[in-house]
Amino acid sequence: MAARIGAAVFVAAAVGATMGAGSSLVLLNNLGSLGRESIHGWLYNRNAGSSAADPYDRAMIAKSGLLALTRGEAIYFQRSRDERGRPLDAACRYEVTGGSLPSRWWSLTIYADDDFLPVNGDDAEAMDATRTRRRPDGSWVVEVSAKHPPSPDWISSRNAGKFSLALRMYNPNPGAAEHPQSIPLPTLHTVSCQGAAA
Repeated sequence: MAARIGAAVFVAAAVGATMGAGSSLVLLNNLGSLGRESIHGWLYNRNAGSSAADPYDRAMIAKSGLLALTRGEAIYFQRSRDERGRPLDAACRYEVTGGSLPSRWWSLTIYADDDFLPVNGDDAEAMDATRTRRRPDGSWVVEVSAKHPPSPDWISSRNAGKFSLALRMYNPNPGAAEHPQSIPLPTLHTVSCQGAAA
């Protein structure tokens, strides 16, 4: 009798542990939009880098490897979908167009579907405020594609699969940190996709 009770307790504990671990993995894999708001297609989490971050925010930040600075030091935006809501894909070419951002410095970085930089040897994982060429009106355009375009303002998506873009704004103006909806965020446009209409 004691052996049966012991076996039942063991089975119940094993089932509980398996269900707990499984539900945790499901939750971690679906934290991408939890607690975030969308601002013109870019996801923003007001609690990143804040003591107000709840356990879900902290889990998302830990999973992505983001070492979040305080909101006064940096604000973060992430984009994983195009202007039509489709996942960003290395099979497509995109143009990201922006202008002056209310911060001392900014960077735009690609992350592959495993949340790491794409492994491709292109040495083109990011662009930043000091390297983009400005048009006469002060705007800039960065191409995100698997092949190097004629323009030097390029982020390589080769071997990135379904990827995301991270926009970091360092030393943002106080008004930008408090009212992220007011930031003139870059726009993303799909130029073409291999084997599919853009």
